[in-house]
Amino acid sequence: MATDCEAWLNANPVEAENLSDSFVSGDEDNGGAPTSIRNINNEINGNWLSSSSNSIHEARLKAKAKRRLRKNSSRDSGRGDSLSDNGDAVRGTSAAPTSPKSKLLDRKSRLGKGRGLPKKGGAGGKGVWGRSGEVYEPEEVDVKDPNYDEAQENCVYETVVPPLEERDFEKTVTPIVQEYFEHGDTNEVAELLGELNLGPMRSGVPTLAVSLALEAKASHRELTSRLLADLCGPVLARSDVENAFDRLLRELPDLVLDTPGAPQLVGQFIARAVKDQILSKSYIEGYKGRVDCEHARAALDRAAVLLKMSMGGLRIDNLWGTGGGQRPVTQLIKEMNLLLKEYILSGDSKEAERCLRDLEVPHFYHEFVYEAIVMVLESKGEKTCKMILQLLKFLCESSIITVDQMRRGYERVYMDIAEINIDVPRAYFILEQFVDKSFSAGVIDEKLRDLCPCRGRKRFVSEGDGGRVKLESY
Repeated sequence: MATDCEAWLNANPVEAENLSDSFVSGDEDNGGAPTSIRNINNEINGNWLSSSSNSIHEARLKAKAKRRLRKNSSRDSGRGDSLSDNGDAVRGTSAAPTSPKSKLLDRKSRLGKGRGLPKKGGAGGKGVWGRSGEVYEPEEVDVKDPNYDEAQENCVYETVVPPLEERDFEKTVTPIVQEYFEHGDTNEVAELLGELNLGPMRSGVPTLAVSLALEAKASHRELTSRLLADLCGPVLARSDVENAFDRLLRELPDLVLDTPGAPQLVGQFIARAVKDQILSKSYIEGYKGRVDCEHARAALDRAAVLLKMSMGGLRIDNLWGTGGGQRPVTQLIKEMNLLLKEYILSGDSKEAERCLRDLEVPHFYHEFVYEAIVMVLESKGEKTCKMILQLLKFLCESSIITVDQMRRGYERVYMDIAEINIDVPRAYFILEQFVDKSFSAGVIDEKLRDLCPCRGRKRFVSEGDGGRVKLESY
């Protein structure tokens, strides 16, 4: 019988499969196919099968169940069947597969909220203090804090600047004063000195400033006097200024070695300080009969004389003058004319050079060249022409007057020669001769000489000449 059943199954495989499908599908709703499979394994058409035929049929049923599971999983990936350990089909739900890479790059909220924006509007996160422009209220002290200390509740914390030592004083203050000579802003100096803890070294500021001004120009001395007047009050006290001048009077023997005119200059500083009311009027009188140094005595005498002259109308507030480009142009022209007239009388080129340097206007030296040439055109003798040419050559060789300034001075004369000729009829002829001599002396180049204007010759015809032209007239 077993042999006949096996032969029948082999001859009719489709019907066997349909049979198995009907049994399995009928019991799927009841939780699977184990009962139907057991019935089929034991009996087919009322005939009990042997163990070998049961194993063959069981294998076929398992293969059919696997094929049906693969079809269901492909149609519905979210809901599919799974196999148990023994190969039985088990229906259930499974999550959709996701790749780990997509989880790392996904910036969307896991809760389904938000639009992927940063947390707390950018105010959160590690190392973030909050939104920009957010103002925090003063933090209140927690009395229950274990680190709370009642003694520190009313403490005031301030930045402490150590006092400036004497060895570092000159190294720190000297650049400040030298920079002030360039910009002339006393407020900036006061701010820089206010940041330093000068302490007992406050009186050293006027001493250092005056010492540097003695070796500088007259304009720098004027700036120093203004600086002392502006610092007295915000930074310095009157006692500091008095101590500074006392020290200067004691150091005069050493200052004279570098600056021979130091006693007179220190006396002028004292007189200006008294006029600016940063020194008391009794300061000079306090030294009467108590001065042994001749240099200190000369300085105090100079200050006393200037104060007496101020009562007669002398302006001590303009004692050092106004240096450089701060002077009016008319005043500079007047001083240059006086310088040229003094040179014509003395003939001292070095003194003229020193006076020209003291004007401190190297950008305006073309005016000096212009005034010198006009003086030659207005002169009546050859002496003035020779002396002016000698002076210009000396200043050109010593590089006091640059080539550019010399050229601009000559070009200005060329432009104004027509107006000068109205007052000086022979101006064209004299200018042409002076330009030729300047080129021979090496003061100007050939190109500048060729630019010299010359007036065309005029031809005069008289009635008695018979129409002939006078060639030698001009």
